[in-house]
Amino acid sequence: MTDMEKAPSLDLRSGVALQALPDGRMVLGRIDAEDAILLRNGGSLFAVGALCPHYHAPLVEGLIVGDTVRCPMHHACFSLRTGEALRAPALDPIPCWRVEIVGDTAFVREKLPEANSRRSAPTSSASVPASVVIVGAGAAGLAAADMLRREGYQDTVTMLSADDSPPYDRPNLSKDFLAGTAPEDWMPLRAPQFYAERNIDLMLNSRVSSVDLHRKRVQVENGKDYGFGALLIATGAEPVRLEVPGAAKSQIHYLRTFADCRAIVAKAVSAKRAVVVGASFIGLEVAASLCTRGIEVHVVGPESVPLERVLGPEVGRLVQEIHESHGVSFHLGRTISRIDGQSVVLSDAARLEADLVVLGVGVRPSIAMAQQAGITVDRGIAVDEHLETNVPGVFAAGDVARWPDPHSGDHIRVEHWVVAQRQGQVAARNILGHREPFDAVPFFWSQHYDVAINYVGHAEKWDAVRIEGTLASRDCAVSYMRGDRTLAVATISRDLQSLRAELAMELAGP
Repeated sequence: MTDMEKAPSLDLRSGVALQALPDGRMVLGRIDAEDAILLRNGGSLFAVGALCPHYHAPLVEGLIVGDTVRCPMHHACFSLRTGEALRAPALDPIPCWRVEIVGDTAFVREKLPEANSRRSAPTSSASVPASVVIVGAGAAGLAAADMLRREGYQDTVTMLSADDSPPYDRPNLSKDFLAGTAPEDWMPLRAPQFYAERNIDLMLNSRVSSVDLHRKRVQVENGKDYGFGALLIATGAEPVRLEVPGAAKSQIHYLRTFADCRAIVAKAVSAKRAVVVGASFIGLEVAASLCTRGIEVHVVGPESVPLERVLGPEVGRLVQEIHESHGVSFHLGRTISRIDGQSVVLSDAARLEADLVVLGVGVRPSIAMAQQAGITVDRGIAVDEHLETNVPGVFAAGDVARWPDPHSGDHIRVEHWVVAQRQGQVAARNILGHREPFDAVPFFWSQHYDVAINYVGHAEKWDAVRIEGTLASRDCAVSYMRGDRTLAVATISRDLQSLRAELAMELAGP
């Protein structure tokens, strides 16, 4: 593995001297009208696109691992040989070109065929199901449907979604879209023609009411039912809803769906003061977005330090200071008691005037359907290392799944977008009989104004916290330790170090 280094942009078709390409060195340039990188790795030369197709991060700042490159922003991974997006959050490939050596010079030649269109169909086998039904069209559901087609599966794929919108970029609901800095047409993860071209039957407003495992049929509330050869449950999670005395239904907002976000945006247009109940990641990102809109924001939470349970008190206090520097007021150690007209009354009788109230006090996995069907549940749907439930041919992925994590040694359930996507991809391959263990290191990111926190690993409890750099400078790596083992690492302004920490955890194994 090697780092990629920035280099002056140049026309890569004109040739690059091999002496300018020592092993691991990368040259940034252009091929016709496209930004590209040229690098040598292990004696091979590669020319690939320079930008991650997810959020267009520069791959020049990423990490080379074997014959792959990892994105510095959200840890997508691409094959240097084919350009294929091997791991989410990116789903689309990067372009690749053939490189030819003439004398002591490397020349970039023709563009290679797109990787995802070259996969051959899986070998005919009794283990390959005649049809696949995916319940849920969030991160895990879409990633699974996409991977089934990329793996060459040609039979029926049906996605049943309780949502009224096609799959969208859920992390952006609390970030740029809510802040008003991202247009609505950025939100869909795929264009409508994607589903038609790949013969994926996306059924919206289709909430599943029951599953008959014996007959292998899924019943939808609208009366339709669907047979399946294999079933993937990717129902995600639902917000914890509080009974708030005195609150009219129109006064309380939750943020989980695109429709939820649109409702908050509509209210925010005229709102001057907002109360956000919950100092979680979602609550704080909502606070930042509303603050960006020029709204006076108050955050209420029972904890003494925001995010202390996940990031510890030191990082939690830093996040609080960042928000306070933008004008957010915190009311910690308190909860919401009732709503009295336009006033939010807290547990200590303090009153906060509010035109908009958003509750972000956590979520619960949507397990009722699985439980009623007789699938084993344990604070989520219990799955094995292949993401298969106790019922053969029935898999679960995403926020709803609890799996044996080889890195922490625990059975865990996490509510991370990237984890859900990667589980969807692995579940899809295992539906086709690959028997691939899910062993990815969990990763998530959180945005607070211009400060991004990347987090790899999983630490519910730790013995010690080690801080490299300084929190005050917002340039640091924070390691959460159990004995001499690193359970997780949070970084600010150290994207490459985050990638290295992820890789170190992968190599460390159980």
